[in-house]
Amino acid sequence: MLRVAEQYAGTDTGLQRRANEDALLARAPLFVVADGMGGAQAGEVASKVAVEFFHAGLPDGDGDGAGAERALAAHAHAANARIHTLSRENAEQAGMGTTLTAVYVGEREVAIAHVGDSRAYCLRDGELLRLTDDHSLVDELIREGRLTPEEAEEHPQRSIITRALGPEETVEVDTRSFRARAGDIYLLCSDGLTSMVPEARLAELLRTHADAPLRDTGELLIAEANRAGGRDNITVILLRLEEVGSDAPPAPAPGRAATGDEHTTLVGVPAAAPPQPRAALAGVAEEHRTAAGVPARTRAALQTQPLAVRQPRAPMPAAANGRPGGARARRRRRVLGALVALALLGLIVAGGYVAMQSVYFVGTNARGLVTMYRGLPYQLPGGIRLYSSYYVSGVSAATLSPGRRSAVLDHKWRSEKEAGALVRSVELEELAQ
Repeated sequence: MLRVAEQYAGTDTGLQRRANEDALLARAPLFVVADGMGGAQAGEVASKVAVEFFHAGLPDGDGDGAGAERALAAHAHAANARIHTLSRENAEQAGMGTTLTAVYVGEREVAIAHVGDSRAYCLRDGELLRLTDDHSLVDELIREGRLTPEEAEEHPQRSIITRALGPEETVEVDTRSFRARAGDIYLLCSDGLTSMVPEARLAELLRTHADAPLRDTGELLIAEANRAGGRDNITVILLRLEEVGSDAPPAPAPGRAATGDEHTTLVGVPAAAPPQPRAALAGVAEEHRTAAGVPARTRAALQTQPLAVRQPRAPMPAAANGRPGGARARRRRRVLGALVALALLGLIVAGGYVAMQSVYFVGTNARGLVTMYRGLPYQLPGGIRLYSSYYVSGVSAATLSPGRRSAVLDHKWRSEKEAGALVRSVELEELAQ
């Protein structure tokens, strides 16, 4: 039986777009990438609507290859109908559409549903296998032998797609299943990656970093697309499969998409699970230690013993050295003092942790995007952070004026409402430009 051992999901606005019209879902065993298109914010609406139809997952009993294909196609057809209806009811959204690439990991097979030019790949034994065909003008010309792949990369109409969810009342959805193997790494991405990074380079990067954490590899792919020009929004999902026996522990829950799922359509968040059960348990312990501030432990309740009435005792002989009863009393006082100190320390740490959860600040993440963090803007020795990413905007701090950047990124402690309002104001300013 196969399961997702590790995953990464991330999206980036790129260097030449003001808004991010990509959407994603990364909730093992189901993963989806959608790349919207249309005027104003219509593309963003289309991609989000498409992803929302997959939030409920697949019906029970549809986990095998053929059943999973049917369920994925049904979700895609339902999303197509909804997007098409919205585009006809609202003039600002007329003609909007979105690509869709969805992958479902079953016990032995990986099922895929696909429309448009977002892609799915599999890295197996060092070879990058492309699992989807682009529904684009240049790819059709390549399949007809009228264009070479090299010519397609520079073709002026390379961005024209021939099939998408939304523009038409009905749509043909490609579905297929592949026999999966432990160690396979699957890549789902929008064309913001593949239009910037050639397949040969993708294969090289994935092969070179096959043993690295998927978060590092995913961030590297996004950075590579931006280095090449970042002409479009860039969305990347990576997942690694492992084999588990019937008596193996259940797979750990995936991390917040970019996010847990309150930001599932915007930001993905990795969830790593080491392959060995012992290492997995160690990882869980470490996660709890980082979150709570102290290692988890059980504390025995302190019980008060009733005092017994003692009979007078004869004086100790002069030769006896010291008083045993006094030594025992001192030991009891030391133990009691240590327990009280430990209890006070626990209360202080717990109170600090609760306080940290109610404090927010605004900064930037590793890609320079304006980000809302929960906790305190400090890092303890050993790399222990007192904060965690709460929301990642699509606005690069480099686009802000120096004065505005200084005001936004001051790391001032704020309430959730204040920090959220500040980030929203930055996003609205970006859209208004």
